[in-house]
Amino acid sequence: MILVTGATGNIGSALLKELRAHGAGPLRALTRDAARAVFPEGVEAVEGDFANPASLKPALEGVRSLFLVSRLGPDADILEVARQAGVEHVVLVSSITVQTHPHLGPAGENLAVEQLLKASGMAWTILRPTQFASNALMWAASIRGHETVRAPYADTALPTIHPADIASVARVALTEPGHRGHTYALTGPEPVTARQQVEAVAAALGREVPFAGSSREEAHAQMAAVFGAEAADAVLDVMGGDVNDELLMVRDTVSRVTGTPARPFRQWASENADAFR
Repeated sequence: MILVTGATGNIGSALLKELRAHGAGPLRALTRDAARAVFPEGVEAVEGDFANPASLKPALEGVRSLFLVSRLGPDADILEVARQAGVEHVVLVSSITVQTHPHLGPAGENLAVEQLLKASGMAWTILRPTQFASNALMWAASIRGHETVRAPYADTALPTIHPADIASVARVALTEPGHRGHTYALTGPEPVTARQQVEAVAAALGREVPFAGSSREEAHAQMAAVFGAEAADAVLDVMGGDVNDELLMVRDTVSRVTGTPARPFRQWASENADAFR
């Protein structure tokens, strides 16, 4: 039995499709509202809330492999509930910033979760993806409104990853031997700037999308209102304010693990064009 948490998210939903396509099973998908969730045929929808780890016990009954996104709740309690339920292997989505910016707040929190998992006694596989292609959805309202998209570090190119590629690596780690005890840094196939991302979305829409760079201060004010000042600083550092060679490096991990090349950002833009219309 495999339990996929975050099952309605960008990675979890793609992972469920991959697992079904490759004949993996039995499968469970964790959601807060099973009545409203839509999953592939043959996937059992189970309810649970990360804010209340005890609520996960029924969903974990009989589960041997767990797909988990870090920092969605009290991770120490979540991992302990999983261990007590008899989970043998956890595939954890962390962040590449753990190895590139371990001094930053969010990266330090991800590193702490990794260490908790390694100390849990369960087998583990850790995925450290770089910036998600789906982060471009933060511009969707502006693009739908035919407004100018504004972004800091407009010409800093990062190897943005398609969430489905994270799912592909997770599927292999969950279902094939040889991946326990491994940590995988995951990137897209090429560096892409914010300006180029907007151009790719514009191409998918078949119309122009105006773009302008913004200052760090402007971006910080917007992000701090949502995430808080410390988290905003950390995100902006990773976006371009404190990038280093490790963060900029393109890795071939996706193709090595899955046997399929990583998807370019323009593919994500084409697949998700409706979100910007």
